[in-house]
Amino acid sequence: MEQVSSTGRPVQITVTDGYDLKGFKGDTPVTFIRAEFNQVILGDSAKVTVSPEGTAKYNFTSSFEYSPEGGITLDDLAHKPVFLTMTEVLPKEKKQKDEKTLILGQAVVDLLPLLEGESSFETMVPLHPVPGSPLEPLRSGVKQCSLEVKVFVAEPLLTTAQILGGNLLKVTLEAAYSVPESFVPVGPMQNYMVGLQVPSAGEKDYPILFKNGTLKLGGEREPVPRPKKWPIANILAPGANYIPDSFIVGGPYEEEEGELNRPEDKEFRNQAESIKKRIIWDLESRCYLDPPAVVSLQKRIADCRFWPVEITRVPLTTAPKGKAAKFDKADDEGQLSFHGVAYVNMVPLLYPGVKRIRGAFHVYPYLDSTVYEKTKCLFSLFRDTGHLLTQNNKIGGFNSPLSKPIVSKNLKEEKTVKEKELEGRLRPGDLQAPSIKSQSSDTPLEVEPSPSHNPEGQQYIEAGTYIVLEIQLDRALVPKRMPEELAKRVKEMIPPRPPLTRRTGGAQKAMSDYHMQIKNISRAILDEYHRMFGKQVAKLGNNMDSETVEEQKCLLSYELNCSGKYFAFKEQLKHAVVKIVREKYLKTTPFESQEELQTFISELYVFLVDQMHVALNQRLVREPQNLEHWLDYGAFCLLTEDNIKAQECFRKALSLNQNHIQSLLLCGVLAVLMEKYEQAEIFFEDATCLEPTNVVAWTLLGLYYEIQNNDIRMEMAFHEGFKQLQARTLQAQVIKQRSTGPFEYIEEGGKVDEHSLGPWGITNGSSATAMKAETPAGPGAPTSILDDFLEESSKLLSDSQEHILPTQSQDPTVSQKPSNILLKEIPVKKETSKCQDSSTFLHPSPHGVSQTPATIFMETIRFLMKVNAVQYVHRVLAHELLCPQGGPSCEYYLVLAQTHLLKKDFAKAEEYLQHAAQMDYLNPNVWGVKGHLYFLSGNHAEAKACYERTISFVVDASEMHFIFLRLGHIYLEEKEYEKAKKTYMQACKRSPSCLTWLGLGIACYRLEELTEAEDALSEANALNNYNAEVWAYLALVSLKAGRQVEAEQAYKYTMKLKLKDKALLAEIHTVQEAVGFGNPSF
Repeated sequence: MEQVSSTGRPVQITVTDGYDLKGFKGDTPVTFIRAEFNQVILGDSAKVTVSPEGTAKYNFTSSFEYSPEGGITLDDLAHKPVFLTMTEVLPKEKKQKDEKTLILGQAVVDLLPLLEGESSFETMVPLHPVPGSPLEPLRSGVKQCSLEVKVFVAEPLLTTAQILGGNLLKVTLEAAYSVPESFVPVGPMQNYMVGLQVPSAGEKDYPILFKNGTLKLGGEREPVPRPKKWPIANILAPGANYIPDSFIVGGPYEEEEGELNRPEDKEFRNQAESIKKRIIWDLESRCYLDPPAVVSLQKRIADCRFWPVEITRVPLTTAPKGKAAKFDKADDEGQLSFHGVAYVNMVPLLYPGVKRIRGAFHVYPYLDSTVYEKTKCLFSLFRDTGHLLTQNNKIGGFNSPLSKPIVSKNLKEEKTVKEKELEGRLRPGDLQAPSIKSQSSDTPLEVEPSPSHNPEGQQYIEAGTYIVLEIQLDRALVPKRMPEELAKRVKEMIPPRPPLTRRTGGAQKAMSDYHMQIKNISRAILDEYHRMFGKQVAKLGNNMDSETVEEQKCLLSYELNCSGKYFAFKEQLKHAVVKIVREKYLKTTPFESQEELQTFISELYVFLVDQMHVALNQRLVREPQNLEHWLDYGAFCLLTEDNIKAQECFRKALSLNQNHIQSLLLCGVLAVLMEKYEQAEIFFEDATCLEPTNVVAWTLLGLYYEIQNNDIRMEMAFHEGFKQLQARTLQAQVIKQRSTGPFEYIEEGGKVDEHSLGPWGITNGSSATAMKAETPAGPGAPTSILDDFLEESSKLLSDSQEHILPTQSQDPTVSQKPSNILLKEIPVKKETSKCQDSSTFLHPSPHGVSQTPATIFMETIRFLMKVNAVQYVHRVLAHELLCPQGGPSCEYYLVLAQTHLLKKDFAKAEEYLQHAAQMDYLNPNVWGVKGHLYFLSGNHAEAKACYERTISFVVDASEMHFIFLRLGHIYLEEKEYEKAKKTYMQACKRSPSCLTWLGLGIACYRLEELTEAEDALSEANALNNYNAEVWAYLALVSLKAGRQVEAEQAYKYTMKLKLKDKALLAEIHTVQEAVGFGNPSF
């Protein structure tokens, strides 16, 4: 490792040329350059005559010695520039003994590149004119007078360790707004100061001071962007006050990290920053941190979190001429007035990748006890060291804003000794009293008793004073992994899996060709449909009724027959069928009898229909590259607690699209459940990088950090999630206002306006129906509610009954168009379109109660419940319970009830449903889940009453599909077939599936409406031809209709699929005996 030299090293500053120069007298003025650094004159150049073109060659080199062990340090180089002052030497007049000089301008050289590892650099710096100078001021379109400067050191000032481990801290104080009314520009002149302390590697801290704030009466907003200023007074040229290429750019309040960044604060901030009094600094101070100081900074932030930033007012004093000023400690401390403090939360600087925090911070009266409680700081930067800070607080002194450049009559007068200034900060050695102490030290230090009351400071609270502050680092304290690295890690864990090329032959090849022909014919028919009805479908959209669909079906069939396309499709399919007969059944000889032919045709027909379903209807078989199918399958595995299989499904989905957010999140959830925490962090972090606005991704990342006991990163993730939720809410508000006027959110029947936004989400307190209960106090509050929830969920899976599962449908195909023959009686209910964030749910939620997420935790709970990740929900529920804007809401108790329902803990589920009903008695979801509770516990009478109440609401519940299925099932049990028919017809209209059509077919059969029953059962069979109950009722319908062949085929498949309903099987046998056919075994 490189060693820092203990001896001083010279830093050379060379001014080579000047351009576009002018003088007071003549076109060829005589000028010289004076170099100053750290209030020390480094030297003067030779007198050089400027050419008529305005150029001059100075070749003037000056230097100072950098010595890290004393004298000029890296910290000095960070915040102190080199000043180059150009002076014109006027011609001597008659009888004039000495030469007269006039200052033309001043240039500033920033030495910051030396702290970036450079050993030399060249720059062209503008020469800023002093008042009255003939030099052109800096403005666009005009050549700016400038100096060419070279800075050189023999070797880099920083070692490799310092370059890699050090950092540069920049603190910008913009202004204090809405200051007390007692601040007036008349009367005794005041010095408005702000200060804070930065930890170093040693015992003492670096104090950073901002002095000489300008009190303004307001009336207009400060312009942005505006340049930042050096924290140095007595700069001769006004333009030299500004730091090159450094500006205050402002930004939206919502993106700030401090306080007063909520929507309800916007009006106050607009008033404060436009019409109220303010104090303006616009100063930037820099501080170099060597590697030990960086470590100390990180530890201090982690220990103390909040840092005190003090503000005070000190009267400007005048030192008598010819006498040294005397200051008494007691008198100096008495000069401090309006002593306040702002508490800056520094924790965001420990977030990965964060280098900058900027925000507004309330100013409070400085009280020792409060400051120590919040920051562990035992000493006041101003009060306990005030006698050092006011020594240079004199009118006409170096730090005074009234200092004016004095035009020297001769060079000797300019070399008078100047009083040393602090230049906006104290040196570490100047403070004898220790400052902020770490939390690790519990030993209280002896301090002077501080006042317990601060009446002047109280005026800050009354006026609503706040300061706007920016703290920026050159490099983040905690590096953030780049998206490319995260994507690479994900790719290493789950490599992309392109579909393998299948090599088939013989029977398998014949099957593949048949599937291909089925797909081609399907596409051709679909293209024909789009050609005939595409415009009509696009115009009607979801408003197309059943009569229109039936009419289109008839017209399409007519067109296919008339055009000959139907015959062409049959010929296209014939060759594939012949290959199956030869390769699959090995049938190449003629049939011996008509009966043998009929039997073979029946078997072949059933086989071809089955294979058609394989080609068209089975989701994973049909579209193995569709990740949505894998996500649904994984969600089903989560419901059965088969975590290993669920992980395989989610990883398969992610391998198909490694940028798919839901797949990443679900892989992360499974990794946490299987205790693969390193992988979980990669998945969650990659999701936040790919979609930074995803609320669920940030919340799940925060929950992961909670498991790892990383409180700071947990707070970062939750805070970012809240910001995204708030931004999305405000964006929706703007869109709503543009379209319909004043905006309001509907959350369980109540209004939520922008004033209901709070930490972590939207306040539910304004809801008219969901009355917020008091959050139990104490750290153990959620334990009594969640104690039973921490157990693992028990399995809840029915082998063939879809209506047992309230969360996921077993039927893999629900996308087919329903038959419209039986849907004419269904009243179409107007359904409000719901805009939902694509990052929240895997599928559009069913028609139901509009649920605006109240908090980031409730939105995450909805996502987890949607995918059946019940095992992960308990952590989020605990946060929802303790969240200031969360707590035990109606939806909270509903989620608890659903989780206990999955565990078959009916008593607990009923208890939580009672709580939910008390909070929102008119919520259809409460009655829907109540119905599920009674249905699963066997109390069908109560379930029926709850389901009927649910469907009677104007607003639908979120699980209407299962409510219709189970209510129809109850009606069939109680032989209320008309009600069952109506209920199943509504289900078929909303979300058709095999079981909805089966229920409708059963109801129609019992009503002896055989044609309608056969149509419904045919639709059910088309969606799922492996349902034995469908085949059983098709057999009954065929028996009643007198169709022997169809009856025997249906009965054959009923037995093949092993019908479990013994009563239904006995009924089939009874009808078979009555009609005398239908059972081939007779």
